Amino acid sequence: MKEKIHPNYEQTTITCACGHVFKVGATVKDMHIGICSECHPFFTGKQKFVDTAGRVEKFNRRYGKKD
Repeated sequence: MKEKIHPNYEQTTITCACGHVFKVGATVKDMHIGICSECHPFFTGKQKFVDTAGRVEKFNRRYGKKD
């Protein structure tokens, strides 16, 4: 490996929008993220379907089975 071309790998604090804080190794110092494994619906099992403005019905009308 060439010397002095790689970024420094250091201990980093990651802060989620939900307030969860954890430490990992990375090349940047501090990170703020919008979603993590503590609040993501896939990991929490609290997934909800949001049908804003009838998107499902609109999709079914456009691409659904024809009678």
